[in-house]
Amino acid sequence: MAPRRLAAIGLAVVLILGVGFGIITSIHAGGSSGSPAPQVVTLHGLIGSEKAPFFADQSVKDALLKGGFIVDVQTAGSRQIAQADLSQQDFAFPAGIPAGSKIKADHAGSTTYQPFYTPMAIATWKPIISLLEQAGVAQQRSGYVALDMDAFVKLAQKGTRWTDLAGNTAYPVSKSILITSTDPRTSNSAAMYLSLASYCANSDNIVQSDLDVANVMPIVSPLFLKQGFVDSSSEEPFDDYLVQGMGKSPMVMIYESQFVARAAANDGSITSDMALMYPEPTIYSKHTFVALNDNARRLGDFLTNDPGMRQLATEFGFRTIDAAGFNTFVKAHNLSVPATFVNVIDPPTYETLEKMITNLEQQYGTP
Repeated sequence: MAPRRLAAIGLAVVLILGVGFGIITSIHAGGSSGSPAPQVVTLHGLIGSEKAPFFADQSVKDALLKGGFIVDVQTAGSRQIAQADLSQQDFAFPAGIPAGSKIKADHAGSTTYQPFYTPMAIATWKPIISLLEQAGVAQQRSGYVALDMDAFVKLAQKGTRWTDLAGNTAYPVSKSILITSTDPRTSNSAAMYLSLASYCANSDNIVQSDLDVANVMPIVSPLFLKQGFVDSSSEEPFDDYLVQGMGKSPMVMIYESQFVARAAANDGSITSDMALMYPEPTIYSKHTFVALNDNARRLGDFLTNDPGMRQLATEFGFRTIDAAGFNTFVKAHNLSVPATFVNVIDPPTYETLEKMITNLEQQYGTP
């Protein structure tokens, strides 16, 4: 056989072997030309119910799998998570710092992360905002509406009803002026509302001592007790707001992320009469991931620092360390929300918050 033909055949064999080796290498590397795909681990965690849609989303599951994680979650209230037996869990993911701090203190060697956060907000209606503005309780800010929490607590303390507001033709009902919340015995969003109201009742100071608790509870308890039945999950009162209208839910304490995610979905559930109002001061619900082992620490780091995971969190209405990404997202969906807040408070410690919730629990009776 001619030398040139032999050389050509040899070159073809080398090329075939090279391509085959490249395909095999690519498969073993997860299709990446860089580092090999991470070993996939299955992790179990207890999370706040407000994050259930996030972890159930297929895009989130796919991104987690690409990062090397299959995540199996169960839901509970943040207070329940802080008091739960976590021996069979790899991580806990309550909605706020107080519960997260309690879990970390109770589990030596655990590590905390805060992948995302959301300010508390009030889902309401434009006619309600107009009434509150006329009453001097709400004010227009740059691009959003603020509810003066000091003025609101005083208004509620007097037992003011909607029909007591001068010139009220938009919402002429005799119900007390209250913000609908979840159950503070189980839900973090209600605990954040309790933190805000107690701060105002304590002369704009965070409640710290037993004396503070004793002084503020007669003022803040009616904000919850007068509501009657309260839901245990933050999704339920928000769903009532979306479905049952202003008559049932003139003001609902929610996470900003709930309203933003639903509005961005553009499914028609957010109508032109609906509006978002922010308590002033406001408070952040910092979703605190508590890793109980090394694999969970990898997951906590991935949720916090992976750009793809941050983008997915943004699409669910959460704010992350990527503030520019959140601002771009809300602008793309024609949503007017504050880029930053000036008047923000911290919640009380877990122990102090627990004392206030226990006091309310005694007034409610057995849940």
